[in-house]
Amino acid sequence: MFSTRRFFLFLGLLAGCQSAPAERADTLIDLATVQSGPRVQADELNGAIQLEPRNTALLARRASLRLAAGQPRAALADVASALAIDDADGKLYFLQARAFRALGQLNEALSAARQAAEHGFRGPELPLLVGETHLAARNYPAALDNLDRTLRLDPDQPAALFYKGLAYAASNDTSTAVQYLQDALARDPREPEILHQLAFLLNAWHIPMEAARYAALGMKLDTASGQLRYDYGRQLELQGRPDSALWYYRRALALDTSVYRADYRLGLAAAKNRQPAAVIAHMARALRRNPRLPQARALLAEALETQNRLPEALAQYRLLVAENPGNAHWTFKAWKVGDATLPDSLRRGSRPKSRLSARPTGFEPLAPVSALKPVPGQ
Repeated sequence: MFSTRRFFLFLGLLAGCQSAPAERADTLIDLATVQSGPRVQADELNGAIQLEPRNTALLARRASLRLAAGQPRAALADVASALAIDDADGKLYFLQARAFRALGQLNEALSAARQAAEHGFRGPELPLLVGETHLAARNYPAALDNLDRTLRLDPDQPAALFYKGLAYAASNDTSTAVQYLQDALARDPREPEILHQLAFLLNAWHIPMEAARYAALGMKLDTASGQLRYDYGRQLELQGRPDSALWYYRRALALDTSVYRADYRLGLAAAKNRQPAAVIAHMARALRRNPRLPQARALLAEALETQNRLPEALAQYRLLVAENPGNAHWTFKAWKVGDATLPDSLRRGSRPKSRLSARPTGFEPLAPVSALKPVPGQ
């Protein structure tokens, strides 16, 4: 993925080769094909670091290699050791920011990036990292400010253009988003992630023929991308070819189970075809990834009820009531299914018989007591 693999490999090589000129992400190969290389190279530095444990350049080099190999915690340990020796090196704080970002610790990443700037680290890769981190935190104005700063330093930086496209897409400015993504693609025409985002946005904008072009090219470049298979299937559905679309949705999930939109579309098709078991399988997975998918929870709840899985259906109906306060339909469904899950004696329709209406059985009636005779002298 552009935002996590090639970008961080790009930054890793920059930090590891301090005297080398800045390289752009579009010149680099996919990290997925080279992870074993950085990992081996990092291990090969162990002996040198044992001989020179206070050599911060060696520690920084191993940290950048460990980041490229997908080992951010190990990278953080190396950076911490280097900072304990020299806490005035801006490049070390930049490495620390990258490691925190790779771990998803966004506030820590931004704090380390500020330290990098305060200690003299310059170059377009710093505002690029800060902009992408703000984008991940959904702070779109701050993301755009930093990405603009990146482009002032490097106008042809495809990663900055790509992230600007994502920021505008998240802000519902689709036309501007497509423009920036097309600019990024012009500078990096073989990046599948850019092609996926273009196809996805154009499908959302209901321009499936354009989306098909980008998705088809992306599939040629990345034969293992589930997202691009979904994009291609979606444009087929929008063009009135649902059966072909379903094939691509299934293929997308076979390649990548995290493509929840494929599960969602398959679940909608299963509901249309009255296949409750399939609805349950697909919608349950989709909702784990995105709990706000339109109709998904309602279809799941009703399918569970149809299959007589009442406790699970009740849990979904209660969530629907919480998400739609005051909705009489879901309130009634939650009441109805909740009542059905109770024991017979506790259901609202049953009432215990009055104790006074039942007569004891199994006992002989008492015989009348004979009158007592008076005792003489009393």
